[in-house]
Amino acid sequence: MTRSHWQDSSKVFNQRAEEYDSWFNNSLLFDIEIAAVRALSIPVSVPALEIGVGPGRFAEALGSGFGIDPAFAPLKISKTRDIAVCQAVGEFLPFCSNSLAKVSLFFTLCFVQKPVEVIRESHRILQNTGHLLLGFLPATGKWGIHLQQKKETGHPFYEHANFLTVKQIERLLAEHDFSLVASVSTLYQAPGEVIRMESPRRGLDEKAGFIVIAATK
Repeated sequence: MTRSHWQDSSKVFNQRAEEYDSWFNNSLLFDIEIAAVRALSIPVSVPALEIGVGPGRFAEALGSGFGIDPAFAPLKISKTRDIAVCQAVGEFLPFCSNSLAKVSLFFTLCFVQKPVEVIRESHRILQNTGHLLLGFLPATGKWGIHLQQKKETGHPFYEHANFLTVKQIERLLAEHDFSLVASVSTLYQAPGEVIRMESPRRGLDEKAGFIVIAATK
Protein backbone atom coordinates (compact mmCIF):
# COMPACT_ATOMS: atom_id res chain seq x y z
CA MET A 1 0.00 0.00 0.00
CA THR A 2 1.37 3.37 -0.94
CA ARG A 3 1.33 6.08 1.71
CA SER A 4 -0.02 8.60 -0.80
CA HIS A 5 -3.19 6.59 -1.40
CA TRP A 6 -4.43 6.53 2.18
CA GLN A 7 -3.46 10.17 2.53
CA ASP A 8 -5.52 11.05 -0.55
CA SER A 9 -8.52 8.91 0.38
CA SER A 10 -8.67 10.18 3.97
CA LYS A 11 -7.81 13.82 3.22
CA VAL A 12 -11.39 15.01 2.75
CA PHE A 13 -12.54 13.25 5.93
CA ASN A 14 -9.70 14.92 7.80
CA GLN A 15 -10.41 18.37 6.40
CA ARG A 16 -14.22 18.18 6.63
CA ALA A 17 -14.71 15.94 9.66
CA GLU A 18 -17.37 18.12 11.30
CA GLU A 19 -19.34 18.39 8.07
CA TYR A 20 -19.28 14.62 7.64
CA ASP A 21 -20.27 14.06 11.27
CA SER A 22 -23.22 16.44 10.92
CA TRP A 23 -24.74 14.19 8.23
CA PHE A 24 -25.77 11.83 11.02
CA ASN A 25 -27.74 14.39 13.02
CA ASN A 26 -31.44 13.44 13.10
CA SER A 27 -30.79 11.13 10.15
CA LEU A 28 -33.47 8.63 9.19
CA LEU A 29 -30.91 7.08 6.87
CA PHE A 30 -28.62 6.36 9.81
CA ASP A 31 -31.53 4.95 11.84
CA ILE A 32 -32.29 2.51 9.01
CA GLU A 33 -28.67 1.39 8.85
CA ILE A 34 -28.36 0.90 12.61
CA ALA A 35 -31.61 -1.09 12.67
CA ALA A 36 -30.17 -3.41 10.03
CA VAL A 37 -27.00 -4.07 12.02
CA ARG A 38 -28.98 -4.75 15.19
CA ALA A 39 -31.27 -7.14 13.30
CA LEU A 40 -28.36 -9.57 12.95
CA SER A 41 -28.65 -10.25 16.71
CA ILE A 42 -24.92 -10.82 17.12
CA PRO A 43 -24.04 -11.18 20.82
CA VAL A 44 -22.22 -8.33 22.51
CA SER A 45 -18.53 -9.25 22.37
CA VAL A 46 -15.44 -7.52 23.70
CA PRO A 47 -12.86 -6.45 22.90
CA ALA A 48 -14.43 -5.00 19.76
CA LEU A 49 -12.81 -2.89 17.05
CA GLU A 50 -14.26 -0.77 14.27
CA ILE A 51 -12.02 -0.23 11.25
CA GLY A 52 -12.67 3.16 9.68
CA VAL A 53 -14.41 4.45 12.80
CA GLY A 54 -14.48 8.07 11.61
CA PRO A 55 -16.38 10.31 14.05
CA GLY A 56 -17.63 7.28 15.97
CA ARG A 57 -21.34 7.31 15.19
CA PHE A 58 -21.61 3.56 14.49
CA ALA A 59 -19.21 2.67 17.31
CA GLU A 60 -21.22 4.68 19.82
CA ALA A 61 -24.57 3.23 18.71
CA LEU A 62 -23.36 -0.37 18.56
CA GLY A 63 -21.00 -0.54 21.52
CA SER A 64 -17.64 -0.88 19.80
CA GLY A 65 -15.34 0.70 22.34
CA PHE A 66 -12.30 1.02 20.13
CA GLY A 67 -11.69 2.25 16.60
CA ILE A 68 -9.01 3.07 14.06
CA ASP A 69 -8.97 5.47 11.14
CA PRO A 70 -6.25 7.01 8.95
CA ALA A 71 -7.88 10.45 9.24
CA PHE A 72 -6.93 12.17 12.50
CA ALA A 73 -9.63 14.86 12.80
CA PRO A 74 -12.57 12.39 12.93
CA LEU A 75 -10.76 10.46 15.66
CA LYS A 76 -10.86 13.54 17.87
CA ILE A 77 -14.65 13.57 17.46
CA SER A 78 -14.79 9.85 18.28
CA LYS A 79 -13.00 10.53 21.55
CA THR A 80 -15.79 12.90 22.60
CA ARG A 81 -18.11 9.88 22.28
CA ASP A 82 -15.93 7.85 24.67
CA ILE A 83 -14.43 5.74 21.89
CA ALA A 84 -10.78 4.78 22.39
CA VAL A 85 -9.01 5.50 19.11
CA CYS A 86 -5.77 4.96 17.22
CA GLN A 87 -4.62 6.40 13.90
CA ALA A 88 -3.95 3.40 11.67
CA VAL A 89 -4.96 1.78 8.38
CA GLY A 90 -6.91 -1.43 7.89
CA GLU A 91 -4.24 -3.03 5.72
CA PHE A 92 -1.77 -3.03 8.64
CA LEU A 93 -3.65 -3.48 11.92
CA PRO A 94 -1.56 -2.84 15.05
CA PHE A 95 -3.03 -5.76 17.01
CA CYS A 96 -1.91 -9.25 17.98
CA SER A 97 -3.30 -12.26 16.18
CA ASN A 98 -6.41 -13.87 17.67
CA SER A 99 -6.87 -10.96 20.07
CA LEU A 100 -10.30 -9.46 19.31
CA ALA A 101 -13.84 -10.79 19.66
CA LYS A 102 -15.45 -8.57 17.03
CA VAL A 103 -14.26 -6.49 14.08
CA SER A 104 -16.65 -4.13 12.28
CA LEU A 105 -16.43 -2.22 9.03
CA PHE A 106 -19.24 0.11 7.99
CA PHE A 107 -18.88 1.91 4.64
CA THR A 108 -15.13 1.40 4.94
CA LEU A 109 -14.14 -1.26 2.45
CA CYS A 110 -14.97 0.95 -0.55
CA PHE A 111 -12.41 3.53 0.59
CA VAL A 112 -9.38 1.29 1.16
CA GLN A 113 -6.76 0.65 -1.49
CA LYS A 114 -6.57 -3.11 -0.96
CA PRO A 115 -9.78 -4.66 0.43
CA VAL A 116 -8.15 -8.10 0.29
CA GLU A 117 -5.50 -6.96 2.78
CA VAL A 118 -8.09 -5.49 5.14
CA ILE A 119 -10.10 -8.73 5.16
CA ARG A 120 -6.92 -10.76 5.65
CA GLU A 121 -5.88 -8.60 8.58
CA SER A 122 -9.37 -8.78 10.09
CA HIS A 123 -9.18 -12.56 9.96
CA ARG A 124 -5.76 -12.53 11.58
CA ILE A 125 -6.72 -10.44 14.61
CA LEU A 126 -10.08 -12.14 15.26
CA GLN A 127 -10.44 -14.87 17.84
CA ASN A 128 -11.67 -18.21 16.52
CA THR A 129 -15.14 -17.56 17.90
CA GLY A 130 -15.14 -13.89 16.87
CA HIS A 131 -17.41 -12.12 14.40
CA LEU A 132 -16.71 -9.88 11.44
CA LEU A 133 -19.50 -7.37 10.77
CA LEU A 134 -19.33 -5.89 7.31
CA GLY A 135 -21.75 -3.16 6.27
CA PHE A 136 -21.50 -1.99 2.68
CA LEU A 137 -23.30 -0.27 -0.15
CA PRO A 138 -23.58 -2.70 -3.09
CA ALA A 139 -22.50 -1.26 -6.42
CA THR A 140 -25.59 -2.62 -8.17
CA GLY A 141 -28.26 -0.93 -6.04
CA LYS A 142 -29.77 2.52 -6.54
CA TRP A 143 -27.49 3.99 -3.91
CA GLY A 144 -24.38 2.38 -5.37
CA ILE A 145 -25.21 3.71 -8.82
CA HIS A 146 -26.01 7.14 -7.38
CA LEU A 147 -22.71 7.43 -5.50
CA GLN A 148 -20.75 6.07 -8.45
CA GLN A 149 -22.16 8.94 -10.48
CA LYS A 150 -21.06 11.34 -7.76
CA LYS A 151 -17.58 9.81 -7.87
CA GLU A 152 -17.42 10.32 -11.63
CA THR A 153 -18.31 14.00 -11.27
CA GLY A 154 -15.52 14.52 -8.71
CA HIS A 155 -17.50 14.61 -5.47
CA PRO A 156 -14.84 15.17 -2.76
CA PHE A 157 -16.14 12.45 -0.43
CA TYR A 158 -16.41 9.77 -3.12
CA GLU A 159 -13.68 10.49 -5.67
CA HIS A 160 -11.48 7.72 -4.22
CA ALA A 161 -14.30 5.23 -3.52
CA ASN A 162 -14.60 1.88 -5.28
CA PHE A 163 -17.98 0.27 -4.73
CA LEU A 164 -18.11 -3.53 -4.65
CA THR A 165 -20.79 -5.99 -5.73
CA VAL A 166 -22.30 -8.65 -3.51
CA LYS A 167 -20.40 -11.34 -5.39
CA GLN A 168 -17.10 -9.53 -4.90
CA ILE A 169 -17.75 -9.31 -1.16
CA GLU A 170 -18.71 -12.97 -0.96
CA ARG A 171 -15.55 -13.92 -2.84
CA LEU A 172 -13.36 -11.85 -0.53
CA LEU A 173 -14.81 -13.52 2.54
CA ALA A 174 -14.59 -17.04 1.11
CA GLU A 175 -10.98 -16.57 -0.01
CA HIS A 176 -10.02 -15.69 3.57
CA ASP A 177 -11.86 -18.54 5.25
CA PHE A 178 -14.77 -16.54 6.59
CA SER A 179 -18.11 -18.32 6.91
CA LEU A 180 -21.28 -16.30 6.45
CA VAL A 181 -23.60 -16.74 9.45
CA ALA A 182 -26.21 -14.01 8.84
CA SER A 183 -27.04 -11.18 6.48
CA VAL A 184 -29.69 -8.50 6.05
CA SER A 185 -30.53 -6.01 3.32
CA THR A 186 -32.25 -2.65 3.64
CA LEU A 187 -32.56 0.88 2.24
CA TYR A 188 -34.81 0.36 -0.74
CA GLN A 189 -35.96 3.96 -0.86
CA ALA A 190 -34.11 5.90 -3.53
CA PRO A 191 -31.55 8.63 -2.79
CA GLY A 192 -33.36 11.84 -1.91
CA GLU A 193 -36.59 9.95 -1.19
CA VAL A 194 -35.96 8.47 2.25
CA ILE A 195 -39.08 9.47 4.18
CA ARG A 196 -39.97 6.44 6.32
CA MET A 197 -38.32 3.83 8.52
CA GLU A 198 -37.55 0.48 6.88
CA SER A 199 -37.43 -3.01 8.34
CA PRO A 200 -34.41 -5.01 7.14
CA ARG A 201 -34.93 -8.12 5.03
CA ARG A 202 -33.04 -11.35 5.56
CA GLY A 203 -30.43 -12.26 2.98
CA LEU A 204 -28.22 -10.56 0.42
CA ASP A 205 -30.09 -8.42 -2.09
CA GLU A 206 -27.92 -6.69 -4.68
CA LYS A 207 -30.71 -4.14 -5.27
CA ALA A 208 -30.59 -2.92 -1.67
CA GLY A 209 -28.91 0.31 -0.64
CA PHE A 210 -27.23 -1.18 2.42
CA ILE A 211 -26.25 -4.76 3.32
CA VAL A 212 -24.81 -6.07 6.55
CA ILE A 213 -23.01 -9.41 6.78
CA ALA A 214 -21.96 -11.30 9.89
CA ALA A 215 -19.20 -13.86 9.37
CA THR A 216 -16.93 -16.01 11.54
CA LYS A 217 -13.49 -17.58 11.10
